[in-house]
Amino acid sequence: MKLNFANLMEQLAIRFGPCEALVNIERGRRYDFAELHRLTNRIAHMLRERLALRRGDVFLCILDNDSLSLLHTWTALKGEAAAAWTNLRDSLDEHLWQVDFIKPKVVFLENHLLDAYFGPLRERGVTVVCMDPVAEPREGLHYFWDLVEGLPDGNPGVESDTTRDILIYRFTGGTTGRSKCAEYTMDNWLASRDSFYAEFEQLYAPDTRYLHLAPISHGSGLLILPTLFRGGCAVTQNIPDLSIWCRNVEAERITNSLMLPTMIYRLLDLPAAAEHDLSTLRAIGYGGSPMSPAKLRQAQDRFGNIFSQGYGATECLQIVTNLTQADHLTATDKQLGSAGRVGGHLELRVVDDNGQDVPPGETGEIWLRSRATISGYFGNPEQTAAEFAEGFWHSGDLGYIDEEGFLYLVDRKKDMIISGGFNIYAVEVEAAVNAHPAVEASAVVGIPHEEWGEAVHAEVVLRAGADISADALIGHCKENLGRFKVPKTIAFVAALPLSSAGKILRREVRDRYWAGKGRRIS
Repeated sequence: MKLNFANLMEQLAIRFGPCEALVNIERGRRYDFAELHRLTNRIAHMLRERLALRRGDVFLCILDNDSLSLLHTWTALKGEAAAAWTNLRDSLDEHLWQVDFIKPKVVFLENHLLDAYFGPLRERGVTVVCMDPVAEPREGLHYFWDLVEGLPDGNPGVESDTTRDILIYRFTGGTTGRSKCAEYTMDNWLASRDSFYAEFEQLYAPDTRYLHLAPISHGSGLLILPTLFRGGCAVTQNIPDLSIWCRNVEAERITNSLMLPTMIYRLLDLPAAAEHDLSTLRAIGYGGSPMSPAKLRQAQDRFGNIFSQGYGATECLQIVTNLTQADHLTATDKQLGSAGRVGGHLELRVVDDNGQDVPPGETGEIWLRSRATISGYFGNPEQTAAEFAEGFWHSGDLGYIDEEGFLYLVDRKKDMIISGGFNIYAVEVEAAVNAHPAVEASAVVGIPHEEWGEAVHAEVVLRAGADISADALIGHCKENLGRFKVPKTIAFVAALPLSSAGKILRREVRDRYWAGKGRRIS
């Protein structure tokens, strides 16, 4: 089926025309629905007419949230060429690897990156578009707003096959190695939107004001379309600063936002959270890593029952499971440690090593299939063949479903520790470590041990002003874990390695201990 996405936005512009649709805080831009529709039409014309980007071409965005918002789904789905979004916080080497891999004709770039990036990009024959004026022009460099100037704001008239034409690329977070490039159709994104509307709790309405603190190139960007199609407003923040977030919540009367668990932990101790009026908040989603039930209880006591958890993935572009606000009121501590219940808008299987479904309560690998599941990775047939079959994505996440339908994620396959013949899941151990009030975050890995093969080791970041000995923290874990799961050693560190999306990189912690040694598991 073919669809002209601009026609969908035209209906939204008619219905919600004067209502705010997009606010870029740092650059002070505000667009209502009618203005945003006309502007994204002009940008779609610009991509085709002034940058000669046609079907099959790719443009790459290395941009802050406010700049990327101009080229997000409401623009990308209107055009012919495919948009590739990457995380601004990735390194130059990572970005250049992405450029070499996906071969974009055009790169949209923040001005502060020009000195380092312009030369390597031009050597690769890439046209560069900067988002702010430059002091001195350069050959092959264009200014975004000059390119947009004077173009018509009417419907670009582009029809795309909703299930065949690739319109967006996103790079995976890379927590387990070199990032992969997921490819998306329009239907993948519309299915993602629909998954939020199929949930038992509806968190989107015409008065929704969604503050995007996390990169919209990643998980936070999934909330753009659900907010838009309900008549709500997306508000972007570039600087990942929680004090600024608190100020923006008050100033913009924010109702919704998304955070990693570690950010909620920090919010508990943040003076700005008490200095600003956060009473407009109705919904804070969290996900991306497990959250300590003990700290979640603290957050509920402090901010109210506004939290809900979602589990999803780059490869399955939707909310897969949801621990609702209602669940948070009645859940046991064990259930608070779950990923929530599976929605009725996708297929989720938990399977053994032979691909056979396992009984409730038994751990296996999670497979996912829905309209939002991608068909594979760009330029990577080997990994596509390894992870996709009959529409299912083989996630590599290990988990189980209990009799009440709650999904428990116990680990990634590559993060499982095998010590003395026992399978130990790092996530479970981290939950026990993080439950101590002195702990801000932890990373649990298996390190070499002559007798057991691997020993459980934890690297721990303490909360500001907190103090605890390794022996005392091990004693705390013994109260909550089986003997063989308790960390044998603990190291206190100032910080843990994080991905550009803010996720803890266990592999970097693990690799320090296994350098020059063979591993029992991959």
